[in-house]
Amino acid sequence: MKAIKVIDKKPVLLDVPEPKTEGVKVKVVSSSICGSDIHMIAQGAFGDHVIGHEFSGLTEDGRAVAIEPVTGCGQCGSCDEGHRIHCEAGLFVMGVLGDGGMAEYVTVPAANLVVLPTGLDVRIASLIEPLAVAVHGLDRARVREGDRVLVIGAGPIGLATGAALRSRKISYDIVARHDHQKVAAEKLGAGFHHDGHYDVVIDAVGSSASLQQSAEMIKPLGRIGLVGISWVNLELEQGFYAKEPELIPSLGYNCNYPNRNFDEAAMILLRHPDVSDCLVTHRFPLDGVTEAFATAADRAGGAIKVVFDIA
Repeated sequence: MKAIKVIDKKPVLLDVPEPKTEGVKVKVVSSSICGSDIHMIAQGAFGDHVIGHEFSGLTEDGRAVAIEPVTGCGQCGSCDEGHRIHCEAGLFVMGVLGDGGMAEYVTVPAANLVVLPTGLDVRIASLIEPLAVAVHGLDRARVREGDRVLVIGAGPIGLATGAALRSRKISYDIVARHDHQKVAAEKLGAGFHHDGHYDVVIDAVGSSASLQQSAEMIKPLGRIGLVGISWVNLELEQGFYAKEPELIPSLGYNCNYPNRNFDEAAMILLRHPDVSDCLVTHRFPLDGVTEAFATAADRAGGAIKVVFDIA
């Protein structure tokens, strides 16, 4: 089968054997490029495995599914509470630490299958994973109706956060760098006032500059949700402490009922089909791997979310 691996810090399409590991065999239909894929490729962080942790497909018995890529032992306290990302037996993420979904087929533990609600197109369901990240970030920051909310960053996670806020009927402003991001954010209900004194700021960038901007825009004793992954150590200016903001990091998603973040994310896509139109800017076949990753890395060039159409 065809699959994408990383060789010498470059994503390449290879012929590899079909997976024979335990689990449910999934024919991959859609797989998206995450910003973390781009960073990890540049850092040489991938091993000899198929990459891709945002994907959806069809099981052999015909079920349309999205996949929660974070696995756990299923027995420890963290897994029991739905926090597989904190599994006491160790972290494993499909596409990051082992074979993932940028391939024609993948095997997945049954517990990681998320059956799509009727009417949701499997071809857009790879967006469920980043939407679940956004949902978890809002839950972690305890965002509630009536809060004044600012989202800093209008890349895929920032816009997914906006989509989740709109779905929850919570108004928000957003800081967007590029014109195409502003257009997408406006379609997702964002405002652009940026007048400070927000109850909650969601940092969807993950840089020292965005964290400082969060501190400037938050009201005293407000909550700053850190959803954007930082790939370097962050620096805080001394004045940050004057407002006593609460810093709330967020990573991954809750995997247990009744608060399974993938379920809310799937319903966002089902009820608001324009989310896909706003986020997905480019589609490629698997053999367009070089152009696809170059496009995804060029945020100024118009890319938001780049998707591989596989089946």
